[in-house]
Amino acid sequence: MAAITAALVKDLRERTGAGMMDCKKALVACDGDMDAAIDFLREKGLAAAAKKSGRIAAEGAVLSYVSEDGKCGAIVEVNCETDFVAKTDDFKALVVSIAKQVVDVKPADLAALLASEKDGVTVEAMVTAATAKIGEKISLRRFALYNNPEGQVISYIHMGGKIGVLVNMAGGTVELGKDVAMQIAAAFPKYLNRDQVPAEEIEHEKAVQSEKFRQEGKPEKMIEKIVMGSINKYFKEVCLVDQAFVKDDKMSVAQLLKNNNAEVVEFARFQMGEGLEKKSEDFAAEVMAQMQ
Repeated sequence: MAAITAALVKDLRERTGAGMMDCKKALVACDGDMDAAIDFLREKGLAAAAKKSGRIAAEGAVLSYVSEDGKCGAIVEVNCETDFVAKTDDFKALVVSIAKQVVDVKPADLAALLASEKDGVTVEAMVTAATAKIGEKISLRRFALYNNPEGQVISYIHMGGKIGVLVNMAGGTVELGKDVAMQIAAAFPKYLNRDQVPAEEIEHEKAVQSEKFRQEGKPEKMIEKIVMGSINKYFKEVCLVDQAFVKDDKMSVAQLLKNNNAEVVEFARFQMGEGLEKKSEDFAAEVMAQMQ
């Protein structure tokens, strides 16, 4: 039997777009014959993904899974090409299944998650098989995982998967955690508290505000004091605990947490497709596509 090297597996994967384990199995089954292995994968529908590898997958969903005891949870973003597919039960089931896999195996990074096995099949192979079955490029983009044996992990999914929030909280109740998660979804804080705001970001904001007030003709000796007020306002926009609570704007999130003997340890907020290139077609191309 021919030696199945890592380079051979890599070459087959690049040619077909199939998962690493599927490529290795195909080469073993075909005694290292590359052409036969390609046909083997095509016959099983696993090479169909190759034709889709260059497409833009900028739709999708952010969904979550939290363990029954509420001590461990994950949110996952999986992308596809169209909103139609993103709304299907099969696609949503795939995303939730991957989120559960994150909770079960607690991977260190995306590569470890893709290589992990679920019922004898790697997550990478699951994604490849879904691409072949659904007929669109499917891409596992990112995940967040929190494990808190002493506290609780709460998730909130908005608009069926357009925004996902995961909160790691000490103390408080699940209801409080849901309120905080909804706050994060609605108010989009970048940081938990002021200590997390990078010094260079603060300095940049000071420079912007200083120039703004100079342009407005404010006296130079007053600008520093006015800028500090603006920076405090900036903190109230970007820091979770400084934000006004969305259900009662007379109270800050910090006050809300203190009143309930709770503390947010960390949080993650994923907005589906943020930062991804969107597919664009001109009107003529769209009409031609429909005619064909």
